[in-house]
Order: sequence, then structure tokens, then C-alpha cells
Amino acid sequence: MTEAIAQPPSATATDTGAPVLVVDLDGTLVRSDMLHESFWSAFGRDWRSPFSAFRALFGGRAALKRHLARAAEIDVATLPYDPAVIEQIEGWRNAGGHAALVTAADQGLAEKIAAHLGIFDEVHGSDGSVNLKGATKAAFLKDRFGEGGFAYMGDSPADLAVWERSGAVITVNASASTRQKAGSLGKPVEHLLTAPSPWKALLRAMRPHQWLKNILVFIPILAAHRVDPATLGLGLLGFAAFSLVASGVYLMNDLLDLGPDRAHPRKRERPFASGSLAVAHGTWLAPAFILAGLGLSLPLGWTFLTLMVCYFILTTAYSLHLKRRIVIDICVLAGLYTLRIIAGGAATGIPISVWLFAFSVFFFLALAAVKRQAELTDQAQRGKLSVAGRGYHVSDLPIISMIALGAGFVSVLVLALYLDTPDVRHLYRQPNILWGIFAVQLYWITRIVLITHRGEMHDDPIVFAVKDRISRLCLLMACGFILAGVLL
Repeated sequence: MTEAIAQPPSATATDTGAPVLVVDLDGTLVRSDMLHESFWSAFGRDWRSPFSAFRALFGGRAALKRHLARAAEIDVATLPYDPAVIEQIEGWRNAGGHAALVTAADQGLAEKIAAHLGIFDEVHGSDGSVNLKGATKAAFLKDRFGEGGFAYMGDSPADLAVWERSGAVITVNASASTRQKAGSLGKPVEHLLTAPSPWKALLRAMRPHQWLKNILVFIPILAAHRVDPATLGLGLLGFAAFSLVASGVYLMNDLLDLGPDRAHPRKRERPFASGSLAVAHGTWLAPAFILAGLGLSLPLGWTFLTLMVCYFILTTAYSLHLKRRIVIDICVLAGLYTLRIIAGGAATGIPISVWLFAFSVFFFLALAAVKRQAELTDQAQRGKLSVAGRGYHVSDLPIISMIALGAGFVSVLVLALYLDTPDVRHLYRQPNILWGIFAVQLYWITRIVLITHRGEMHDDPIVFAVKDRISRLCLLMACGFILAGVLL
């Protein structure tokens, strides 16, 4: 949406009387913040980078930006540029105006962006010693173009000092208070409002549908037939703790995977990758969710809290390094699923049987292999040779498919062996009915591997199972066999 005040909706050099259009980068030209982008890119490449960044900060923000810009690897071609801003700049230049990119981001990064877009006549950024922001930027522009000799396009309260020196004001997705203050300067004003709702984007980034995985904490309760209000209450608290930590981890994963996500045909629409949710917001939201989840873990005891910390460490290690290690990555994914079940037992005081543990390990190993199989199949169909950010090649597809099918069949075998134990005869009135679950699981495992082979699997097999009608029917049938075994 474009909201214009005191001038036509598309500003030009003729409209404002200013021959120069100065454009900010962070939050204006790009729906992101290059300091935060650089931090997460550097962190993803080397887990020690936050420590070196902290040392660089003693030299000031400009020194920090220079350090992170050099440590990061950002593909400027895939950044979430604002098309409305680019259209404004092109219109300005077509009308005979001069366009300058002037940003607090590091000079080297600004030059790469300007070279990619090819729409700027000059570029100025922070040089490692001077942070070109706020009053410093205002003084620089006044000296270069003269008082009122330029129109300025920005987004933040820090830009108010620049607008005071400019000849025209153009705000981009600025807050209501910033727009109000900018409008009170008595200069030609234009407001560009193009960003989607951050609240909807945040909800998407939290991935509440993925909380379904945390239902696994209730498995020990159901397996032991301990369905009472007190035990369910403890399970519910464990579920909430896992969901908060998981959402924080999802946010962190998306921040670490900005580059690969933007190169992916579907993942590039994720909130951080697309720019619909600010990367700067994610930098503080991710730890906030994680700390909130760990705080909820405290009433459930030290064992549960320790498992939650292990879950966080393991997921962080996976995001930073282990996801690029073949075989280890799928073992870690299987372990994270199984850890939820173990944590459910710790929260409720219900011991986990060796049967449940063995079944979980092989079943979730199968799902993790299916996830990789789906990614490789997608790459093969698009003529690619490997998956970005992973250690697999498309030529590995037959082996990954065999791992998925083999691990799935072993989980079915573990279930079959368990059905013939005294524990089952103790817990169920009609244990023979449970053999129906054996048949359902054998069918479902075979089916999802085949569907994945055809390229019809979602990136996440859990999400696929929730949306797939046949999978839901299989789950209902399995629950029906369990209830029949208990009640009949």
C-alpha cells in the first residue's frame, strides 16, 4: 500500500525539487538488517564467531559490522528486496535524478548489493571506524549534497535526524509514531507501507503445527495406562515446555539457514527468508522462547530440565554442524524424537521400557531417512546433484531409501516381538487384537517410502502424515485396535 501526503504517490526528482534520492538499506531497500544477517551467517559457518564478534565490539559498532561482514557469506542476489522501493528508485533515475545508497551497513556489503541491483550512482556505508547512522549520516549527507539538497528514503526513528536535513521525506514501513514525527517536519512526505503483518509471520515462524511432535511426551502415559488428571497435568506442562523451546529452536534454525532457504523453491517463503518477519526480531525472540521453555521445565524436576537442555544443545549442534554430516544427521533427528518420549517419562515419573525405546529409535530413524529421501528426490527432479546445506548427493538416494524402509521394518519387528511379551498380556484384556496395529504400521511405512520415491512427500513426513487422509485413517485404526484390546 502507498500512502501519499502533500505530493503524488510516486516521488520523482521533479516532484521534490531535490536532484538526489538517498536510500537507506536495512528495513528500507531490504526487508532485513544486514548486521543481524551477517551475525547469523557467520555463526552458521563457525560456532566460535560470536566470541570473536564480542571482541570486535570493543572497537565500536562499525568495527563489529566490518568483522561480521567479512566473516559472513551472504548471497546478495537472494536478499528480500522491497519491489516498491526499487520501483521508486528506478522512477527517480528515469526522471533524470541521481540515486545514492547510504547505509549504516558495512561499505563492502553495500557495494555488493549496489553492484547486483545496478540502480545506484554512488554508495556509502560504515567503514569500520565510523558508523554511518542517525546524526552522523545526516551530517555526512548535508556536507555532500547540501541542506535540503536530497530526498531521503528510510524507515527507523534514527532516520528522523536525516529527514530534518533533507528536502523531502519518504518513509518505508515505518512505525506510526515515526510517520507522525516525519510528517510534522513540514516537508513533502510519502509513506510506503508494503510489509505484511509481523504477527501472522511470527505465528508461521513459530510453527505451531510442529508442536504435534511434542505429543510424544504423552506416549509413556498412554503406554503405561496411567491416564489420571495429575499425570496428564505433568504431561501437559512438559508439552508446553517442549513447544516453547522447539519454537525458539525453529526460529534459530531459520536464522541460521537464511541462505539455503532463499535458494529453495518452497523454503524461500519462510518468514525470515522472505523478509515478512525481521531478522532482528528473531535475534531476541529465539532466546526468549528457549528461556521461557526452560523456565517451565523447572517444576518438572532436574531430570526433565537436563533433558530439555540436552535437547537444546543437540538441536543447536545439528543446526550448526551435524546436519551436514551424512548418517549422523538422521541419527540425531531420530534421537530428538526419542528424547521427547524419554522426557515424557521423566516429567511423569513413568519408566521407559526397552521395547518402547527400541521401537522409537527405529521408527523415527525411518522418518528421518524419509525426510532426507524427500529432499533428494526433489533435487533429482529439478536436475540438481546435491542438497544445499546437507552432505548428501542425489546418487545417495537408493541407499537413503533402503535405510528408510529397513529402519521402518525393524520398528515393525520390534512391535511384533513386544506383542508376545507378558507386559502386553498384563495391560490388555485382548492382546491378540493388537496385531492389527502390526498390519497397519507395516502398510503405512511401506506406503510413505513409496510416496516419497514418487516425489509426493512434504519436506517433513510428520506434516505430511497430519494432512494425508490415509495416514489419519491408519492412526484412527491403530487407536481403535488399542481401545479394543483394553476394553473388550
